[in-house]
Amino acid sequence: MAKADSERSERISEAEHAIMEVIWDRHPVSATEVCDEVCEARGWSMPTVKTLLSRLVTKGVLATEPDGRRFLYSPRVERSEYVGTESRRLVDRLFGGRAASLFAHLAESEALTDEDLGEIERLLKEMRK
Repeated sequence: MAKADSERSERISEAEHAIMEVIWDRHPVSATEVCDEVCEARGWSMPTVKTLLSRLVTKGVLATEPDGRRFLYSPRVERSEYVGTESRRLVDRLFGGRAASLFAHLAESEALTDEDLGEIERLLKEMRK
């Protein structure tokens, strides 16, 4: 799977992200398979899914390959790459580039559970080794 250049890959919308989650979980997939996963829960139709898939192809985050009379879609951007880029954008935009400020905000707003805190502590210990 090729990495997308940050200049080439535009930000994806919340709706497009729902499509990407299906494709990241199992690919290659057809538009019908994507719709089977998201249409009922979101109140979408097949034309909506095809529009979103087309946008994602245009943005360079999906690849297509013909399969008979249909196309199969695969990610051109890995989930971890996308999450990393979006996380950095969030920290930069809302917290002046300081991840510690994000954690402080989450702690102050009681958004972190004891389980979350334990996981963060474990990750920090691993990073310091």
